[in-house]
Amino acid sequence: MKQVIGEPLVVDGRRLSLSRAVRAGDFVFLTGQIPFLDGAPMTTGTIEEQTRVVLDAIRGTLEEGGCALSDVVKSMVWLTDRADFPGFNAVYAEYFPDDPPARSAVVNDLLVDVRVEVEVVAYRPR
Repeated sequence: MKQVIGEPLVVDGRRLSLSRAVRAGDFVFLTGQIPFLDGAPMTTGTIEEQTRVVLDAIRGTLEEGGCALSDVVKSMVWLTDRADFPGFNAVYAEYFPDDPPARSAVVNDLLVDVRVEVEVVAYRPR
């Protein structure tokens, strides 16, 4: 059984054709999260600031799905600049201090002019 988690995502008054998160069995899959402030992409700020905004949003969505950051088993990270990795990694380690999830990271352009995007999968038996 599939269960959509969270309110629909709306940008510039337009509902996006994706779900914030979906529970499938014991797993919760989150859509890639970019830093949003006041309903708009955060195109300014340091990698540390943008990473905190992203991980706080992920924590909130996980909580809506009955999960916590400690339930994350896999994360995928996109950075627009390889030089941002140390700053990203320092903040990431604050949010996943013990038994961090498996992780992949890619340096690539993003669809929106932000520095970071993070997607996670959590495991939480019902």
